[in-house]
Amino acid sequence: MDFRVGTGYDAHQFIAGRTFILGGVTIEHTKGLLGHSDADALSHAISDAILGAAALGDMGKYFPDTDPKWKNANSLAMLKECLRLVKEKGWVIGNVDSTIICQKPKLASYISSMIEKIAETLEVSADKISIKAKTTEEMGFEGRQEGLSTQAVVLLQRK
Repeated sequence: MDFRVGTGYDAHQFIAGRTFILGGVTIEHTKGLLGHSDADALSHAISDAILGAAALGDMGKYFPDTDPKWKNANSLAMLKECLRLVKEKGWVIGNVDSTIICQKPKLASYISSMIEKIAETLEVSADKISIKAKTTEEMGFEGRQEGLSTQAVVLLQRK
């Protein structure tokens, strides 16, 4: 079988007055994430990992922040487009492993909903999606609650 592995990373800063969306799920918090789209950093990291595994570049190539079309765009729709691009090249998702690095809010109660949303978007069963949440023990920008970062690894397989 033919396999490819891709990695993705994203980080966004917290700001007041914005809805906090992560993995397609609205998170209760006093702040949201700053970004051109809905700033769903988890969906962005997974999107970049998918594109990278297929050697198709990164999100900026397909969804530039200079294009008003993507202003406040739903990141799950962007993730779905990344899936379409790799499927055109003959790839399917093998699995996704991801990590959210965020001091607060605590995310454990949201993870199962995120897994469901990501799995549905990527047209795979939920057992192929792993999402973990970690803190930095108050170190760095995540620890100071200035923002969060996300990492993802994706395995693609030939159909």
